[in-house]
Amino acid sequence: MPTSTTRPTRSSVGLRSERGPILLAVMVSLSLVAIDMTILATAVPSVVKDLGGFEQFPWLFSIYVLATAVTTPLYAKVADRLGRKPVMIAGIVAFLVGSLLCGLAWSLPALIVFRAIQGIGAGAIQPMAMTIVSDIYTLEERAVATSYVASVWATAAIVGPTLGGVFADYLDWRLIFLINLPIGAVALWLLRHFREDRRPAATTAIDWAGAGLLTVGGIALLLGLLEGGHAWAWASWPSYLIFAVGIVALVAFGFVERRAVDPVLPPWVLGHRVLAPANAASLIVGVVMLGLTTYVPLYAQSVLGHSAVVAGFALAGMSIGWPIAAATAGRIYLSKGFRAAVALGALLVIVGGLVLATVGESSSFWHLAIPCFVLGLGFGWSVNPGVVAAGSAVDWEVRGVATGSNMFARSVGSALGVALFGAVANGLVRSEYAGGEVPALEALPPDVLAPALHVVFLVGLVVSLPLLIVAWRTPVRINP
Repeated sequence: MPTSTTRPTRSSVGLRSERGPILLAVMVSLSLVAIDMTILATAVPSVVKDLGGFEQFPWLFSIYVLATAVTTPLYAKVADRLGRKPVMIAGIVAFLVGSLLCGLAWSLPALIVFRAIQGIGAGAIQPMAMTIVSDIYTLEERAVATSYVASVWATAAIVGPTLGGVFADYLDWRLIFLINLPIGAVALWLLRHFREDRRPAATTAIDWAGAGLLTVGGIALLLGLLEGGHAWAWASWPSYLIFAVGIVALVAFGFVERRAVDPVLPPWVLGHRVLAPANAASLIVGVVMLGLTTYVPLYAQSVLGHSAVVAGFALAGMSIGWPIAAATAGRIYLSKGFRAAVALGALLVIVGGLVLATVGESSSFWHLAIPCFVLGLGFGWSVNPGVVAAGSAVDWEVRGVATGSNMFARSVGSALGVALFGAVANGLVRSEYAGGEVPALEALPPDVLAPALHVVFLVGLVVSLPLLIVAWRTPVRINP
C-alpha cells in the first residue's frame, strides 16, 4: 500500500494529480453502474408499452440484482489472483455487451435476459472500483479520493432519472441502454493509464466447486426472496423447493471452503474484526435502503397525491444524502476514528426512520423528503467508512475479496429488503380485504395503503437498530 507523510489535498489526490487519470477511469467506469440504477425506473411504462409483458417488468430489476450479487465474490477472488485491471475491463465489456443487446431487445423476456448480462458486468465494476482506490491511495488520501467517487453517485441521482424521462418521452427508451456504449468506450480508453505494480502468481487451482456452489446457492436463495409472494406463494412447493436447494448448496459450500486450498470466499472474512462489522452494516443498510426505495415513491403518489416526478424528488434526497456523507466521512474517521463515523451514521439512520414513521395522510412533501435525506446521510456514514476500513485492514493479495464481500453483503441485504417489506405490505393489505380480490398496491385507496406503509416504515426503523451494535463493534483505528 502507498504511504504518505503529508496531509493529502485535492491537488495531490484529485484529477490533476499523477494518479488523476486512474481516478477518472474509476469514476467513469462506476458511472455506468450508478446511472443504470436510476435511469431505467422512469422509462418502465414506455418499455412495457412497446414490448408488452407488464407482469414481468419487475424482473428487469430483480435479474440485475441477482446477477450482480452472485458474481461479485467470484470477480473479487479472480482480481486477487490476476489483478484488478483485467477484471475491471472484463466487467465493462460484459456490461457494454449487455447494454447493446438491451438496446436491440425485441421482447420483454429478451430484455430481461440481456439485463442479466449487464448485471454480470456490474458485479465486477463495483468492487473493482473501490479496490483500485484502496490500492493506489493511502488511508489518509482515501478521505479525499472517495469524495470524487461519491460525486459520481450524486450526479447519477439527478442525471439518471432526468435522462430516462427525456429518452422515454421524447426520443426512444432504447437510448437508455445505448448511451452506455460511448461512456464505456471512454472508460476502457482511460484504463490504459492503470499499471498495476503487483500481481501474484496463480499457483493454485481455481476453487471451481466453491464457485459453483456459491452461485447455485446464491441464485436460489435470492430468487426465492425476490419472487416469493409474487410469482408464487410463500407457503407453496416452488418456494419450499427453491429455498431447500439454496440452503443445501450453501451448506455444502461451507464444507468445501473449509477444505479448499484457495477458497473463493475464505471463512476468515466472516470473523475478521474489521470486515465483519463493515459487512454487517452493508447488509442492514441494503435491507432498509431498498425497502424504502420501493415504498417511499408509492406513498408520495398514492397516499399524498403527488406526481411521479415529485415522488422521485422525495427519494432523490436519499440518493443525494449518501454521497454527501461519503464525501465528508473521511474527516470524521481520520480525526475521531471509524467507530465514531459509523455511530454517527447509525444515529442518523434511526433519527431519519423515526421522522419517517410520523408521516401521515396529511403530511407535506417535505415531511417525506427530509427524513429521506437524513437517512441517506446515515447510510453513507454507516457504510463508506467500513468500505475504506476493509481495504486498509488487509493486504493487497486479499483486498479484492475484502471489498467484494462488502458489496456482496449489500446485494444480499437488498434482496432481503424486497422480500421483507413486500411481505409486510402485502400481508397487511390482504388482511383488509378479508380473503377477497386484492388490487395492485398502486391502485389501493389511501385509507388502506397508508396504514400498511406506515408499518413498513416502522419495520425499517426496527431493522436499522442493530446498526448501533455494529458501530460498537467497529474498531476505532485501523492499522494499514
